[in-house]
Amino acid sequence: MQGPPAQVLVVDDDPINRRLLASHLQREGHDVATANDGLEGWALLRERAFDVVLLDVLMPELDGYEVLARIRGDAGLRHLPVIMISSVEETDSIVRCIELGADDYLPKPFSPVLLRARMTAGLSRKRLHDLEREYLEQVGHVVAAAGAVEAGTFVPEALDGVAVREDALGGLARVFQHMAGEVAARETALKREVRQLQIEIDETKAARQVAQITGTDYFRDLQRRAAELRAR
Repeated sequence: MQGPPAQVLVVDDDPINRRLLASHLQREGHDVATANDGLEGWALLRERAFDVVLLDVLMPELDGYEVLARIRGDAGLRHLPVIMISSVEETDSIVRCIELGADDYLPKPFSPVLLRARMTAGLSRKRLHDLEREYLEQVGHVVAAAGAVEAGTFVPEALDGVAVREDALGGLARVFQHMAGEVAARETALKREVRQLQIEIDETKAARQVAQITGTDYFRDLQRRAAELRAR
C-alpha cells in the first residue's frame, strides 16, 4: 500500500463477514475499526476521523441507507468515501445507494481484488479532497495576512505553514512574507525618524522659549540683582 495507513471503518452486522473484511484490510496495511450495526457505526463516525467506510446495507436498528443519508447530511462527513457492501444484488438497491451518495457498491461475498480497487479509488478521492481543503485553508491564511498587514498586526510567522509549499501558493507566501517584512522594516524606520524629529522639534521649541525669556528686560534685571547679591 502506498502512502500512510488509511483509517477504515467496517460496519456490518454479520460477524463472519466483518472479521473477513477487517482481516483482509489489515493485511493490506490499513488501520481498521469495526461496528456491529448502524448505530454503533454512526457513533464511531461522530467520535473519530476515518478515511473510508465500508457499510453493509441491511442491518437492524439503523440500516446502511440511513447511515449513508446521515453521512451525506453532515457537513463534516459528507465528503467521506462510502462503499456499500451487501448480498443484495437488485438494481433498485444499487440505484438507491448511488442516489444517496454512495461512492461505490460491492457485493457479498467480496472479491479481494475488486475490494482493493474500490478502496484505492475511494482513498484517492478522499486524499484529493483533503488536499483541496488544505489548499483553500492556506489561501485563507494568505488573505488573512493581507488584512493583518493593512491593520498593522501582521506576523511573518503566520505564513510559515504556507511558505513551505513547493507550489505557486508557497512561492506567493514567501514573496508576501518578504514584502511584508520590508514594509514593516520601513514603517519601523519611519517611526524612529518621526520620533527623532519630534525630539528635535521639542528641543528647538524649548531653546526658543529659553531665548525668549532670557532676552527680556525682566530677565536681565533679575540677572543684575543676582550679581549684586553675589557681590555683597
